Amino acid sequence: MSLTSRDALLFLGVFILIAATGVTQSWNVALGILNMGLVSAIMALGVNMQWGYAGLFNVGIMGFVALGGLGAVVVSMPPVNEAWAAGGLRIVGGLALGLATIVAAALAWKRLPAGALRALVMVAILIAGFFVFREVFDPGVAAVESVNPASTGYLGGLGLPVLLAWPVGALLAAGAAWAVGKTALGLRSDYLAIATLGIAEIIIAMMKNEDWLARGVKNVIGIPRPVPYEINLQQDPSFVERVNAWGFDPVTASSIMVKLLYMSLFLSVLLFLLWLAQSALHSPWGRMMRAIRDNEVAAEAMGKDVTARHLQVFVLGSAVCGLAGAMMATLDGQLTPGTYQPLRFTFLIWVMVIVGGSGNNFGAVLGGLLIWYLWIMVEPFGLILLQGVTAGMADGSPLKAHLIDSAAHMRLLTMGIILLLVLRFSPRGLIPER
Repeated sequence: MSLTSRDALLFLGVFILIAATGVTQSWNVALGILNMGLVSAIMALGVNMQWGYAGLFNVGIMGFVALGGLGAVVVSMPPVNEAWAAGGLRIVGGLALGLATIVAAALAWKRLPAGALRALVMVAILIAGFFVFREVFDPGVAAVESVNPASTGYLGGLGLPVLLAWPVGALLAAGAAWAVGKTALGLRSDYLAIATLGIAEIIIAMMKNEDWLARGVKNVIGIPRPVPYEINLQQDPSFVERVNAWGFDPVTASSIMVKLLYMSLFLSVLLFLLWLAQSALHSPWGRMMRAIRDNEVAAEAMGKDVTARHLQVFVLGSAVCGLAGAMMATLDGQLTPGTYQPLRFTFLIWVMVIVGGSGNNFGAVLGGLLIWYLWIMVEPFGLILLQGVTAGMADGSPLKAHLIDSAAHMRLLTMGIILLLVLRFSPRGLIPER
């Protein structure tokens, strides 16, 4: 599947909108929108693999994106040696005991004959293991979180290059997806939606409350960057001399340069993933996935393991979302669990896929870029519109104040209107599946 001239014009239109923002407002703003649009397009690409390829309804995208951000912290932040000395080994030992308890319970369930004895043995193992786990784990957590809690209070990371955090974030999300898929993919699609919604809320709750892991709601700041800091460029004589010769302000030029470097990284990852997704879609595997999506009964009759294939694509799509989450944390330079909201990281991603065209990888990318641009720009445009509408009203009018204050809600109104228009006039999306 290749881009048609109409598809290319749609992409050109989005880039013209972003360029117009750079010309009329600021290139810093335009490049910031583009960078987050590229990350959002990767998220939409992951969801499109699940929904467009296999018809899997994942409403827990937020959780997989958050795990990607956690991966950035675990890999790239330096270790806190005092915290490790205080209770790090106890935490590791407690986690190992918890895992051993689960494995022992699973083996008991598998090897013992069916009956009351098997159930009693499994329950006994779980209860005993839980108390042993807490006995070892809790003192370690208390010790770690008491180490300079104002600035650290957690174990830190591995201190490795931050680019390694991107595949690790994908692996964390893939592991969580495998655990959810093993229990829910054999059931109806609505159970999968409930399971993914639940696991996303559990992940966010864990990240907010387990300070030893990533400081909880105190947030982790200063995540290393794969590109230079603006201040370093501003202190580089050769850079300053070059931009002065071109007639640019070094402060503005340094910010633009950093965003351009991020854009190069993100665009490279997006193009690579898009190539992989296209290759997979047109391979025998991709044709099999679409056959399963269209008629599971017929696919099963032909000898296909539907549940195994669903698990496969669910893990792949979630890994892509986790990768995007790690990239986003790297771009922001911080991990803030409180900012992971379903509206931004689930609903909006679904809007991108639906508007762009589910089942079409180029459509998902277009939807990611277009919807993110609108999500950012609609609020200031809405404020200008409402100021014009209320220009004739008295300054102290309660109605005028209410309308002006409602400008922030233009985002939600616009997303709803866009969804209605697309579903009415182009129900298969702007770039439909072919």
